Amino acid sequence: MQKSIAKDPELAAQVAEVLKAIAHPLRVRIIAVLVDGPQHVNALAEMLDAKQAVVSQQLRILRMRSLVSVARENGFAYYRLAEPNLQQMIQCMEGCRL
Repeated sequence: MQKSIAKDPELAAQVAEVLKAIAHPLRVRIIAVLVDGPQHVNALAEMLDAKQAVVSQQLRILRMRSLVSVARENGFAYYRLAEPNLQQMIQCMEGCRL
């Protein structure tokens, strides 16, 4: 049985922590790119028109919350979504109109 956020304060707190971790426009954009597959930081920086150091900082925050993971391949650190449900969240958010 799936837990209800409305009835479970601990679950609500966990969800709030995830939302805080992604509550930055660049982190949301990073997650949206990673939905399509793993990328290394330089490619992310180029795609997002952001400085590599800034992208690295945002990736560190996402890694600390276990939302992305990193694997080294061919001398590059490739980042990927560690939480697959983020894909659904991004799709849902893209459907929201403010």
